[in-house]
Amino acid sequence: MLKHTIGLLALAPLLALGQDTTNISEVIINQNRLQIPFHKDNRNIEILTAEQIKQLPARNLNEVLGLLNGVDLRQRGPFGTQADISIDGGSFDQTLVLLNGAKVSDPQTGHHSLNLPIPLDAIERIEVLRGAAARIYGANALTGALNIVTKTVEKTSIQANVYTGSSFKNRDEEQKDGIYYMAGTQLGASWYKEKHQHQLFYNLDKSNGQRYNTASENQKVFYQGNVDLDEKNQVEWLGSYIYNSFGANGFYAAPGDRDSKEVVETVFASVSSKHQLSERFYLSPRINNRYNEDVYEYNPNAISRHFNNTFSAELNSRYSTRFGDFGFGLESRLERINSNNMGNRERNNHGAYTEFRTERLENIILTVGAYLNYNTQYGWQLYPGFDFGYKLTPQLTIVANAGSSQRIPTFTDLYINQATSIGNSSLLPEDAWQAEGALKFNDENIIAHAGFFYRKINNFVDWVRYAATGPFRAENLGENEMRGVNTNFVYSIPSDNLLKFKLNIGYNYLNPSFKSAENAISRYRIESLKHQAKLILMANRSDWSASVANRFNQRVSNTSYMLTDLRIAYNLANVSIYADAQNIFDVTYIESGAIPMPGRWYTLGLRFQASR
Repeated sequence: MLKHTIGLLALAPLLALGQDTTNISEVIINQNRLQIPFHKDNRNIEILTAEQIKQLPARNLNEVLGLLNGVDLRQRGPFGTQADISIDGGSFDQTLVLLNGAKVSDPQTGHHSLNLPIPLDAIERIEVLRGAAARIYGANALTGALNIVTKTVEKTSIQANVYTGSSFKNRDEEQKDGIYYMAGTQLGASWYKEKHQHQLFYNLDKSNGQRYNTASENQKVFYQGNVDLDEKNQVEWLGSYIYNSFGANGFYAAPGDRDSKEVVETVFASVSSKHQLSERFYLSPRINNRYNEDVYEYNPNAISRHFNNTFSAELNSRYSTRFGDFGFGLESRLERINSNNMGNRERNNHGAYTEFRTERLENIILTVGAYLNYNTQYGWQLYPGFDFGYKLTPQLTIVANAGSSQRIPTFTDLYINQATSIGNSSLLPEDAWQAEGALKFNDENIIAHAGFFYRKINNFVDWVRYAATGPFRAENLGENEMRGVNTNFVYSIPSDNLLKFKLNIGYNYLNPSFKSAENAISRYRIESLKHQAKLILMANRSDWSASVANRFNQRVSNTSYMLTDLRIAYNLANVSIYADAQNIFDVTYIESGAIPMPGRWYTLGLRFQASR
């Protein structure tokens, strides 16, 4: 109890590494069609900027996502080894992941959706859209969407970030031959010209594993370029590759997977352009391709090999009138998999969508729209929705939104055939409807949101079995209802001094209700979140900074834990030296399955950047 009390007090000083100069209120939410400033959007959206990311005691994307409100980041290993992400009590397959608005979610399994080759220093901001998002992004945005927006190069520079860490403890009781450690490096370069810009990053992380057979190696390569053809026409392209190798002891099929291993490789490429064809008409086409290889060795006699490819083409547009803005477009997504235990499978998804947004009504902002989807496996589906906002004062808005959404089962849900998991080719898509009401406050120093939502999912898919042993099987288990309260409060404390402060407090409560078969033992459902609390205060000077972050999670099973992380940094002209202490109270906790996460952990890093 004492250390939790100390931890809550420590929440107050989440001090930051460098001042965040981004005016979040003016950030344009990346929804491909309509251009909506953050302070005028009627949805529950949280934004984490590049400067805020740099301030946090986190070394990779997974650790950053674990500090967001309403986001349940369940890692099977630290340092970005493997993790699942869900929003507001949904499953890891119900959250759509995007990169600059392009879908990168994995059609094989949601377990690989975060296998992203994006280094933290290449991220401009992270946008989390909570609630039914199918009207905006189409199928599989059932409980929300996570969009990672990369930076635009503004100057020529080189940079390097090297770091190493340890618990200064021996590995588990069967591995007393070495201290548990990790080490990593990130190298980057940017080239700026008036008409074209480029950036290239390479990242390597290695760890010997905190337990038997949990060593990992993660390599990333990321390149992005763009050219300004003229003031009204731009072209952007990017390419990335990630190699992720790890011991998978206890990751999916404990206790039999003690010696299992997995290697996941992902290549993603995208080309898009933006064209302001007239004062009123905007057009943006995009194509992208994601290729993923997954080799999972349960034991030498049971090896699963999966190769999947997804090609997407989009056409997004916007037309402005004196009544409001119209957004419309088309999308096609072609999914293929070649697997030794799922066979050769393919399906196509095609969508057409339209939206209308107006601010012409007094004190009202209204958006209505629909997404019409056709899937070659499941046929037609329509996702209507609306967002409504009424300004009570210039700073205070009451908002309401509602919409429907759908998740198409993954290839794993449908066809996997392993000793521990059996798919079900008769599965139906999950259909959901969600509504939310909230109050939003926004002024120069405060951004706040407090709301209540209700969600109902029909044909909910879960992996279950009816005895303590035997394989899990995918089934449609009837209805899943969720009622929840979510709050978020960000306060930039006014100060005329060189020392700056920013406070971020969030609390979320979820009350799930399931209708499922009697005696069904669920693989995932029992560990969804019930209570989640986070408190962040940021403060910095030009030459030093410190940060402390606490988060409290309590799951439906009543297991709970509180974690406290600390960062201290000293900043020179081109160099920043930082030291992290994560889980400083050495809490024992589990995020997924039966995999214990590391205790107290220390990291020392050096960041260098030079530009002209």
